[in-house]
Amino acid sequence: MTDFPGNPPNANTPPRRPGSIRRTTTHDSNRPDGLDGPVVHVAKGRDLLTIDIGQVRVLDQTQIEATIDYARVAIIAIASLPADPALPALAGKGAYSGFRRSVEEVLPGEMASHRVRAQLLDDFPLAVMGNGRALRAEGKRIGIARRGALPVDQCAGWADGGTLLKGFSELGPPIRIGPRCLALADSSDPASWHAFAPLAPHGTRRARRLDIWQEGGLGQGDCFFRDSHMDRSGIETVIHEWRLRIAFDPATRCFVSAEAEAGPLPYPECPSSGNSASRLVGAPIDGLRRAVGQDFVGPSTCTHLNDTFRALEDVGALFDRLAAVA
Repeated sequence: MTDFPGNPPNANTPPRRPGSIRRTTTHDSNRPDGLDGPVVHVAKGRDLLTIDIGQVRVLDQTQIEATIDYARVAIIAIASLPADPALPALAGKGAYSGFRRSVEEVLPGEMASHRVRAQLLDDFPLAVMGNGRALRAEGKRIGIARRGALPVDQCAGWADGGTLLKGFSELGPPIRIGPRCLALADSSDPASWHAFAPLAPHGTRRARRLDIWQEGGLGQGDCFFRDSHMDRSGIETVIHEWRLRIAFDPATRCFVSAEAEAGPLPYPECPSSGNSASRLVGAPIDGLRRAVGQDFVGPSTCTHLNDTFRALEDVGALFDRLAAVA
């Protein structure tokens, strides 16, 4: 099917603002040895300070590379640049369920650091799981989708009686082909995104952009999220896409506004979950990852939008870094 709910894909990345920090991250999952081989996962991220047009400074930059046995959802090997001798201890751990808990055991305090690597690790399990799209697109069963009871009413997409559950089969969720992806990077601005390689056929990508700046006495944020899939013929299409605009009070470190705009989404029930963004208003930035996991559940929410909410826990630390160099 080609009729995706939601709005058309977002146009090009907006220009960088003077006096802003831009965090960009990508998670690329490829299968160089074929659909039955391991998943090679490369996650990259960068925090870029734009002092003025043409004057930038890289504040943080990280790359994580992992090889995953997708059938067992287990990490075969993992390493990072810059290197960390503790990270390879995640080898042998689950790449999906329990992964975030394993990170806290191996790298205590990692998520509290608010660094790029912490965000990459937070997105890791869902980005890895998302490569099941490559199997489903080729008529293969997504084994991970059949483990345990189906998550009925977990989110809008899994709503009881909804399109996904009605079309669920032994292969997994019903597949709907989204519109072609627009380019992430701004062709007129080489610094608009960090460098990343093209996806190979049967590859999947999770991409994020978060811009933070100050305006009108408030912290401002513009957040973009996309999951995409490269098919066998080299055509990349959107699976999920959201854009979120937020404002927050730097003194109280609470959100004062939040509005989500749905891009292409797979099922008719999905776009209405954007209304859940209003529940951020008045909520504290600090501790947001835990709060989202506890409170943003049920068919009025979206697990992919929730992951974007989780990423907002870092806006306070990014704003502090921006203020320190202003």
